[in-house]
Parts: sequence; C-alpha cells; structure tokens
Amino acid sequence: MSIRDKELKIHFKPGHVELVQDEVYTPYRRVLVTGATGLLGRAVYKEFKNNDWDALGCGYNRARPYFLKCNLLDEDAVRGVIQGFQPHVIVHCAAERRPDVVERHTEAAMNLNVHACSTLAKEAGGIFLIYISTDYVFDGRNPPYGENDAPNPLNLYGKSKLEGEREILRHCPGAAVLRVPILFGEVEKVEESAVTVLWDHVQEGTESCTIDHCQQRFPTYTNDVARVCRNMAERALQDSSLRGIFHYSAKEQMTKYEMACAIADAFNLPSSHLIPMTEQPAGAGAQRPQNAQLECSRLELLGLSAEPTPFKTAIRDSLWPFQHDKRWRQTVFH
Repeated sequence: MSIRDKELKIHFKPGHVELVQDEVYTPYRRVLVTGATGLLGRAVYKEFKNNDWDALGCGYNRARPYFLKCNLLDEDAVRGVIQGFQPHVIVHCAAERRPDVVERHTEAAMNLNVHACSTLAKEAGGIFLIYISTDYVFDGRNPPYGENDAPNPLNLYGKSKLEGEREILRHCPGAAVLRVPILFGEVEKVEESAVTVLWDHVQEGTESCTIDHCQQRFPTYTNDVARVCRNMAERALQDSSLRGIFHYSAKEQMTKYEMACAIADAFNLPSSHLIPMTEQPAGAGAQRPQNAQLECSRLELLGLSAEPTPFKTAIRDSLWPFQHDKRWRQTVFH
C-alpha cells in the first residue's frame, strides 16, 4: 500500500561526511480530513495515519501547529488545498454539532453545516467524499430508523445537517453520508462531549445532582466511527459504486443518567448522589428526539461496519487522564 522512493541523507561519522540515498516508503493513498482538530476529526486523522495513509488534517481556530488552517467557506482556499494535496478521499468532519449553540448562533452554524458542505462538494469532483451527519435528522418518534426512512428533524442542528447532506449529494452524487449518534472519545477537556461532560457530576460525589433519564441515546466511540470511515474509504478505492446514505451506531441504549451510572461503575466510584430526572424541565434548550436509534444493517451487509467497543471500556480509555489520582490506571488494571 506504499510506494518506494529515494531520499538523500547526510551521514556523519567521526572525520567523515557521506551523502547517501536511502529508500523511503510513502503511502500512495491520500486522505483529507476536515475538522481534524475536533473530537471525531482527531480520531479519523489518527486512524488513517496509523494505517498506511498519507493524511492531511485541516482546521481553523485550533489548526496550528499540527494541522493546516483552512476556511471551508473560502472557495479559493478549499480549491487550493484539494488541488495541492490531491486526496483520493475526503472525510468531512467539520461541523457545529452542539444543538443549543446552533439555536443561539444560527447564521454561523448554517455557514459551517450547510454552505461549507456545498463548497467542499463542488470542489471534490471525482474524489470519494464521506460526510459525517447525525441521528438528529429524525424526530425520534418511531425508531429504529433505516437509511431510507424520511427525515424529520426537530431542531435547527438536525435541519442544518440534513441540508448539509442534500448539498453534498447534490454537488457530489458519488459521495457517502455517514449518520452517527452522540459521540465520545479521547477529549481535550471533558466538556468536549455530551457524554464525557457527565464526569464532573460523577466525581462530585458529595452533592446530589439530577441527570436526564428521558431521552434514549446510543453513545458511540469515535475510534469505532473512524474505523468505519477507513473501511468505507478503502472499499471505495476498489468499488466506485459505494455511495449514498449509511448508518453507524453503538448498540448499548442509555439515558444520560444511565451513562453517568455506568461511568461511576467503570471507575469504581459511588453513584448514589445521581438522581434520575424523568421529566424535561421547561426551557431546556433545543428540542431533542426521544429515541433516534439508527438501523445499521447496510454497513454490516457490506462488511464495512466495526464491532462497537463496550461503553465501559471506551469510557475508561477516554476519561482516565482526568482522574484526580493518576495512579488509578495501575490500581484498576494491575
């Protein structure tokens, strides 16, 4: 999966300098990952990079020094990146994915979630493009939802992602849309995911707190989604018929209260201070679907899915650095 090339190197020895040609191996498959600074983008970039792909990640506010800074609303900038790098695959992770933020800052969110999709899809040409979408395109009243079920988003976030899907498929008919549910993974801070943010409630064992016990969710590990993206990309290089809408989700169904209890159990912490809230309070922000469970058989039938990592295993790997006692990993696993 790599090409052999020659690279000139200077070798220094005592009293001797020598110019030699070394063989180097460069991955011939190139992938561009947008939103590479974000929760999912980091996992996708790492998955490709670690599996013999030449990966270029781009971001905006947090891009430098590790990633390329690119404004996805700037057609010339996007065109320059694509023409310069010439990727075989693009994975479009960049998005405003916080529903309450979309409600408050609608114009900026629509620019990123819709207009950037249009720009990217127009410039992609014949490049295989994977667009990350959401289970929030459904209203959650009649789960599970297959790829052909009619979307009916309840909030502006869901509507913006659905519009993004349509822009992607309109300008790039050979693209793939991958809908996923609530995500968690290796976070830079616990507030980065609606799952890991529960960690603060779990650790505050002395004060009781109420946590939502209404909405049914399927927390999904970013590393698993990243594996699915790579599976799809590698298949698409062999089979140009791979296109359209796909679903991927973990299978463990939980409310946020149940997630918090599972987190406490995974770290051997008490959970008696966690109180289930069985009614949504008034003014609780953007409306969420009750249960937008995704039916994922299309990926599975094509052999492109990934076995979901058990929630407790994945949440340990995600949150252990935030333990007050950094010896925790040794005492738990050894």
